[in-house]
Amino acid sequence: MGEGIVLVTGAGSGIGRLSALALWEAGYTLALAGRREANLRETADMGNVGADRALIVPTDVTDRSAVVALFAAVKDRYGRLDLLFNNAGMNAPAIATEDLTEEQWLSVIAVNVTGAFWCLQEAYRMMKAQDPQGGRIINNGSISAHVPRPHSAAYATSKHALAGLTKSTAQDGRPYNICCGQIDIGNARTEMSERQQKNLERTKGAAAVEPQIDARHVADAVVYMANLPLSVNVPFITVMANGMPYMGRG
Repeated sequence: MGEGIVLVTGAGSGIGRLSALALWEAGYTLALAGRREANLRETADMGNVGADRALIVPTDVTDRSAVVALFAAVKDRYGRLDLLFNNAGMNAPAIATEDLTEEQWLSVIAVNVTGAFWCLQEAYRMMKAQDPQGGRIINNGSISAHVPRPHSAAYATSKHALAGLTKSTAQDGRPYNICCGQIDIGNARTEMSERQQKNLERTKGAAAVEPQIDARHVADAVVYMANLPLSVNVPFITVMANGMPYMGRG
């Protein structure tokens, strides 16, 4: 069983929600962050845990002051942070690179890169200063951090950037017992993936629809990483549907 304090961003739906539920099952105490308080409360209700094991902090990760307040709330309630699952993210429509608007580009970068960095930075500061020193940060990357889909310039760029942040933090955190790793997900069944598959079917036909996996397998991988001692790091782990065309096409 896990022990410790975990913060999950983007905890109101999808991978964030399922990971929160799995982490509660494993014994962890959680702080839930996300833009919509009602969704966070729904996640907490699904977890069926006492108020002492669920802190709800509505947060827009693109707002620097809100992120600072989030981590202050975690420190005030629990005194430390053992794991950040840096999960909040967004995508842009699958459109040609030349048609991507300034707003679409900036919005994706703001959440997936800048917002992820604000959260990671605050977690790093807490983990470096606390006693016992150290902790673990898991960034939610994507297969797009390695192999992009067509018409995904903003998203693929953001996830490539996140991979660089993961590597840099893993290196810088070593002297302070801070581990940083990344989980790269391919076709786990969530609201976002369902929309993506429907778009593939609409634009390219039924043959383009790819297999998906139960997203609980991703949550189980998050718990696996969370349960490791800080003497062990998993820099990158990929969880994907076996039939998706990632390792090669044909």
